[in-house]
Amino acid sequence: MHIITNKNKTVLYIGVTNNLVERLYYHNNPEAHSKSFSHRYKCRHLIYFEHFLHIEDAIKREKQLKRWNRSKKEFLINLKNPNWNFLNDPI
Repeated sequence: MHIITNKNKTVLYIGVTNNLVERLYYHNNPEAHSKSFSHRYKCRHLIYFEHFLHIEDAIKREKQLKRWNRSKKEFLINLKNPNWNFLNDPI
């Protein structure tokens, strides 16, 4: 489960993948996916992620976070990444 944002950190996108490096590549090279949410809002910067052993747990967590309001999501991000650094390169 991961959260990406745009350059100005005004939009949050929550997703699930079994290959975070590949997914980040997809978000940063969206030419073939011009109608996707992440492309429309230029969400390319990883700011938060969690690792799960089972995809069912990751999907459950994704659904939980998508129901949260913005301030609750920001609180979660701030716990691990208080400066909202872009984490794409360390991955």
